[in-house]
Amino acid sequence: MAKITLESGFTFDVTNLYGPDKITDEAVRAFAPVYTKAHAAMMEMRRTGLMAGHLSKDGEPEAVLFPQLPYIQEGNINCPERIMALEELARTSRNRVDAVIFLGIGGSYLGGKVLFDVQCGEFWNLKSTEARKGFPKAFFAGNNVDSHKLSGLVSFLKTDSKNKPDYTVMAVIISKSGSTIEPMSNYMILRQAMGDAGIHFETVAVTDPHHGAERETLLHGLAKKSEWPMFRVPDGVGGRFSVFSEVGLIVGVLIGFDIRQFLAGARDMDQVCHDSDIWKNPALLNSVLKYLAGARQGRALEVLMPYADNLKSLSEWYIQLLAESLGKRLDKQGKVVHYGRTPIVAVGTTDMHAQTQEHQEGPQDKVVQFVSVQYWDDDVTVPHMYDEYPKLAAFSGLPLSRILEAARGSNAEALAGDGRPSANYILPELTPYHLGELMFMLCLSIAYEGEYANVDAFNQPGVEVYKRLLGDRLQKLQEE
Repeated sequence: MAKITLESGFTFDVTNLYGPDKITDEAVRAFAPVYTKAHAAMMEMRRTGLMAGHLSKDGEPEAVLFPQLPYIQEGNINCPERIMALEELARTSRNRVDAVIFLGIGGSYLGGKVLFDVQCGEFWNLKSTEARKGFPKAFFAGNNVDSHKLSGLVSFLKTDSKNKPDYTVMAVIISKSGSTIEPMSNYMILRQAMGDAGIHFETVAVTDPHHGAERETLLHGLAKKSEWPMFRVPDGVGGRFSVFSEVGLIVGVLIGFDIRQFLAGARDMDQVCHDSDIWKNPALLNSVLKYLAGARQGRALEVLMPYADNLKSLSEWYIQLLAESLGKRLDKQGKVVHYGRTPIVAVGTTDMHAQTQEHQEGPQDKVVQFVSVQYWDDDVTVPHMYDEYPKLAAFSGLPLSRILEAARGSNAEALAGDGRPSANYILPELTPYHLGELMFMLCLSIAYEGEYANVDAFNQPGVEVYKRLLGDRLQKLQEE
């Protein structure tokens, strides 16, 4: 078997992606000069914060600082003082705030939602305060302009507050500029509704940290004027990488997620990925094999299929990471290349009954990547209830985790039998530490691939086009 296993137990298994009739050893060795150069560029980026060819949306050189995020130390974005400020917010909110609403979109929403799903799960808000250990109910808004959803949230909060005179709602607005339409429109409606209902409402802003009239953003100025607590959307960290910054960590602390262990997992993964040996560096191996699958075999779609319901949001987070980083019209020299790979969200076993037919017999244009968990602390076993029926007796007495893994293995084997590649990220347990390992590995993999493809993995010029057009349309609506 072809795989990398770290001391933590994290395993990256590429048995069904690498080897004869797959991405061959010869192809990897021939590609070595390219990935060696990319690795050197990544090491330089870690040292200086600069990646050659990366420009801001204003066309100016801009730092790339996400590699420093796992390291809690003086002078870094996540310095001890900032981490303690987050933990203090959690301490003062616990057993006091009844509901927290996170308002953000894109990177200001997707990463935090992963932390929530792993820590809390879908039944969190149905639990008692005691079962939540004093942490508030949590909701996500501002990731769309959908009246139906927001009206439902407002209605719930009004009902939930009826028997508690001091019911408190905290809104956490996450926006670098404060002019992003989705979170700010949701916030203003939510604040008005809570005020009209007489519900105590407080606001925390996560925004650009700069002071001064020339650099201060709208949200920063509003927060300062209103005396809201402020946290930081750091410079040099694109939204899709920001889950390791205060943008994502603020969600973690307010729901009891261990952010220090999350960062420790990311840090240890980063340390391993300093190694230039492709068989010791999982991010390097991952990026090389997927790039070659695309370049040599035309595999322009990538399915991320975790075998865990509460990791669906991981796939949704990864969609932005991959699509926004690598989907580029131009290379670093301005040549039209239209590079990219289309990401697809899937969940096992759910989508084995939905997408696998196409994965198995559709075009040979996909790489499937699984995520599996070895040990579940809340595993349950199917009881021996109907053993007189052989088809039900076949899985009676088995833990659901074993059935889940058997299904994943069958899926991988079926794909491999038809020459369809897949790989598997194996987490020993679904903990903040191992989640940090996986998410940071994926960030590093994307950064590597940007170098192979010679595209700027840290800008998003295509996003700016629709924003300009939307601004014009909104202006016309105001005039009408």
